[in-house]
Amino acid sequence: MENKTLEHTLQEAPLWLNNFVTVYQKLTKDNLKLLATIYHEKVTFIDPLHTVEGFENLYQYFQNLYQNLSACEFIIEDVIWQDSQASLFWTMTYQHPKLNKGQTVTVVGTSHIKGEDDKVIYHRDYLDLGAMLYEQLPILGKLTKWIKTNAAN
Repeated sequence: MENKTLEHTLQEAPLWLNNFVTVYQKLTKDNLKLLATIYHEKVTFIDPLHTVEGFENLYQYFQNLYQNLSACEFIIEDVIWQDSQASLFWTMTYQHPKLNKGQTVTVVGTSHIKGEDDKVIYHRDYLDLGAMLYEQLPILGKLTKWIKTNAAN
């Protein structure tokens, strides 16, 4: 089986997928306007915390998410696509002054996206919410880590 690089995979990918990967890898709180170039007006966005319907609501959600972040970066490591849908495998690194004592947090996740009219109309993120949020809080973090450690015993 041939091992294709991400760049090679994207050369063959549809416009909506190429645009999505490009924008996410350079997205910051200062360029959130780029979201309008990749998301459909009727987008459905789902993550472990929320379900958001429509672009305006999604834009507001992203503004709220990015508002208090010191930094946030997505590295998309692999993409599998067929027709109008794709799975993306990524690593997110972020900093928030109130989480993990302001230190960098790294979370691995995957997204299922669907394209329509050269934009993403469906986006669902799968990630470990404990690693992203709960483990980064002072008291809840210790409890969450203890539960994870002892769950298999």
